[in-house]
Amino acid sequence: MATQRKAIITCAVTGAIHTPSMSPHLPVTPEEIIEASIAAAEAGAAILHLHARDPKTGKPTQDPKVFERFLPQIKEATDAVINLTTGGSPHMTVEERMRPAIEFQPELASLNMGSMNFGLFPMLDRFSEFTHEWEREHLQNSRDLVFKNTFADIEKIMTLGAANGTRFECECYDIGHLYSLKNLRDRGVVEGKVFVQSVFGILGGIGPHPEDVIHMRRTADRLFGNDYEWSVLGAGSSQMRIAAQSAAMGGHVRVGLEDSLWLGPGRLAETNAAQVNQARQMLESLSIGLATPDEARALLQLKGADKVAF
Repeated sequence: MATQRKAIITCAVTGAIHTPSMSPHLPVTPEEIIEASIAAAEAGAAILHLHARDPKTGKPTQDPKVFERFLPQIKEATDAVINLTTGGSPHMTVEERMRPAIEFQPELASLNMGSMNFGLFPMLDRFSEFTHEWEREHLQNSRDLVFKNTFADIEKIMTLGAANGTRFECECYDIGHLYSLKNLRDRGVVEGKVFVQSVFGILGGIGPHPEDVIHMRRTADRLFGNDYEWSVLGAGSSQMRIAAQSAAMGGHVRVGLEDSLWLGPGRLAETNAAQVNQARQMLESLSIGLATPDEARALLQLKGADKVAF
C-alpha cells in the first residue's frame, strides 16, 4: 500500500501588511495573538509564523519585549514550530527587523531573498477610513518604498541565525529570488535542505496567475532538485486557489490573516483557524495528509523546540 503524502500547513497569524481597521478579526494584542496561534495549531497548522504589533495602535513592531508577551505561552500550549519574522515591516531597518530572531533563537525564521518594490497602496482603493493615522501612511508610503534586503543583509542574517541553529523560510517573491538563493547555496551561506516559500500577488513581485505558480515550481526544481521543500502563499483572494495548486503539485501551503483577510468572496475570516480548517479540508479532499509539527521538523531539518531561547 502506498504511503500517504503529507503537507505542512503554515499559519501566518497577523503579519505587518494589513491594518486593524481593515478587519476586526486581525489579532493585535499579545492575548489575541496567543489565542489565534493556539487555535490555528489545534486546527492543524504545524508551523506558526509570528509578527508582533503595538497592543494599543496595532502598528507592527520588532520590539523583543512585545514578543516576550506571547512566545512562551504559545510554546507551552502547543508543539507547533514557531517561525519568527526577520521581515518585520517593509518600513523598518534591517537591524531592527533582525532583533527577535537573534534574541529568541527560533527553530525557523522568515527571510526575503532580495530587495524589491513592495506596493501596498492599491489597498487604499478598498479601504478609506482608518482608526489610526499610521495606517493610511503605511499604505500610501509604499508608493516610494524599496523593501531592502541586499546580498550583504541576507548573508548577515543567515550567518547570525545559523550560529544559533535557526534555519530559514526563504521567501521568494520573484524568479530572481530563486537564483539569488541558489547563489547563496552554492557559496555555502545556506546549508542543508532549503525551505522555499514562494509568494504570489504582492505588487512588485510575481503575480498570482496559475502559470506563474508553475514557472516558480519548475525553476525551483531545476535549481534545487530534490533537496528542497516548497510552500506557497497567495495574497488576498488568491490564497486558497494557489494553496490548492501547490498541494496538487506536491507542495506545502501557508494561510493566515497576514496573507488574506478573507474566507470567501465578501466574507471576512473571523479566525486564523477558519483558514487553516479550509486548507485542511482542501488537502484531505486531495487525499493528502497533514504533517505534524515533528514531521515538519524532520522534513525541514530543524533543531527542535527545546533549543530555542524562549
